Amino acid sequence: MSHTTSSGQTWDDRYSEEGFAFGEDPNDFLVEVEPVLAKGDTLMLGDGDGRNGVWVAQQGHRVVSVDLSAVGASKAKQLAAQRGTTINAHVGDLDTFALGAEAWDNIVSIFCHVPSDVRRRLHDKVKAALRPGGRFVLESYNAANIGRGVGGPQSTDLTVELDEIEADFAGWTLEVHRAIDRNIVEGKYHDGHSSTVQFVAVKPDESRNS
Repeated sequence: MSHTTSSGQTWDDRYSEEGFAFGEDPNDFLVEVEPVLAKGDTLMLGDGDGRNGVWVAQQGHRVVSVDLSAVGASKAKQLAAQRGTTINAHVGDLDTFALGAEAWDNIVSIFCHVPSDVRRRLHDKVKAALRPGGRFVLESYNAANIGRGVGGPQSTDLTVELDEIEADFAGWTLEVHRAIDRNIVEGKYHDGHSSTVQFVAVKPDESRNS
């Protein structure tokens, strides 16, 4: 994973700024799909300073988050306390962080952009780490977003295309799989008419077929 943003800041520097880098409200797509998620053990990938993980915890999930930034993880815990909930926020690199085996009911990745080789390995770990019937939720910027000046990575190695993620999760039930243009207002770093991939996939439950 990259320890710097597309502008060259470290993530610790970005999360050290006043306020919350991407706002305090949860991602719109996550809010849309949360009702289908089992209220269980939910892992948040690249959760930054906690806006999404804290909101998911408020919905009744047991939340663990992981992010490169110690500053982000600390702010996430503070935000949870302010909102009367708790999350278990870890500092770690997703390329080496152990996700476990059949450990999670849901795994959520909201604008967690990593290099393509890391992403392939991470998706393999996600597939192993979800319990049968568990869901993987992702929203990521795609290449069509590059150059719009609305935030997100400016490298095609970090953006995600729909056919790529569909291939990574071949054989799973795809509840949402679309490329979409939409307006995003999330703090000062995500702001404007954006192009993203939205994805929800369900892990096969072989026991139901036996």
